[in-house]
Amino acid sequence: MLIEADELAALLQTRSDVRVLDVRWKLGGPPGPGEYRAGHIPGAVYVDLESELAGPGEPADGRHPLPTRGALQAAARRWGLRDGDTVVVYDDLAGMSAARAWWLLRHAGVRDVLLLDGALAAWRAAGLPLATGDPAAETVRPGTVTLSDGVLPVLDTDAAAALAQTGALLDARASARYRGDSEPIDPRAGHIPGAISAPTADNLTLDGHFRPAVELRARFEALGVSADGTAGGMARETATATVGVYCGSGVTAAHEAAALTIAGFAPALYPGSWSQWSNLPDRPVETGDPRA
Repeated sequence: MLIEADELAALLQTRSDVRVLDVRWKLGGPPGPGEYRAGHIPGAVYVDLESELAGPGEPADGRHPLPTRGALQAAARRWGLRDGDTVVVYDDLAGMSAARAWWLLRHAGVRDVLLLDGALAAWRAAGLPLATGDPAAETVRPGTVTLSDGVLPVLDTDAAAALAQTGALLDARASARYRGDSEPIDPRAGHIPGAISAPTADNLTLDGHFRPAVELRARFEALGVSADGTAGGMARETATATVGVYCGSGVTAAHEAAALTIAGFAPALYPGSWSQWSNLPDRPVETGDPRA
């Protein structure tokens, strides 16, 4: 599920069925399209996280609801995806926004989706070339991919609340937001009662690569993730999930889901995340960190 920069460069030289998606996005900017035009992996197509990797919704739906299958399929065809393609996604944020595309496409039944380990920084560090402008807008032929309805485990608010009590529900946000020390975005500060603080940044090395699988597994097991959650395929049932993950709005939670998958677990994602939970006045909130 990971690919190194030099491996991607070799694939682009030898295969015609590799599609590269640039998913640059940061909360508060700068805007991704400008960064894409200033320099991107040759042949990459820009993906707009806000409009293509999320659907519209009310505050009670969270800031980044999942797009419908039809909307995501239309976007994927615009990107040039065809059935059987290998899809590589990257950003300039250690994979934290690209993981949203990785998870959504896997959720929609695309089997071969890879994250560029180390993100665009790794491509630059390898001395590989960048393209400028937006040539893809003129050269990419519309794709024909057919997506499925969701195939990965997903949690709604009730299932997230239950899993926090019966399994392990990981909060991928920074520790200060988990504790409720500050909340710069959402209406209430704190975390889902029973959730465990597990900042997704701790899954990375200093240079922005994912830690080795053995280290990730040890980390998650120390946090209380059960071996019963070991991955065994694309499970459809949420009732059997023993580990779930959420963040602020379901974006970096996908990055933690990627780390859990590397470690051999089969995580369920709570897409509404804290942005949904904190907008529901009947949902309780915890502050502090009982493990501290």
